[in-house]
Amino acid sequence: MYAIIETCGKQYKVAEGDVVFFEKLDAEVDQKYVFDKVILVSEDGKVQVGNPYVKGVKVEGKVVSHGKGKKIIVFKMKPKKNYRRKQGHRQPYTKIEITKIITATTKSLEEKENVETAQASKTAAKKGEAVKK
Repeated sequence: MYAIIETCGKQYKVAEGDVVFFEKLDAEVDQKYVFDKVILVSEDGKVQVGNPYVKGVKVEGKVVSHGKGKKIIVFKMKPKKNYRRKQGHRQPYTKIEITKIITATTKSLEEKENVETAQASKTAAKKGEAVKK
């Protein structure tokens, strides 16, 4: 399963477990970050394309770190005029690990699991009460 998301004016193809470098985002390290502008989702051969975004689909990620990229040299020169300017630039980035892609089917599966665990805990509690008596 993969998704194409839009953020920072660019589009990225992501899958669960990927580590992606985005332009600097306002988020703390180890904080969860949610991308809701999902353009396309491919799940088990089924492709959903948004108009412009797919409704009800989100991509969750965990901020791993912040940093700066490699230095880029910006060199300006005008020949025969003795004009030269050298300047360096390091673009800041945010490193995010994609944890999960939430679609309508995954939401329904999570709800079923939550209901099952709640029922299991209730039955375990009733059994525990019966054992105590």
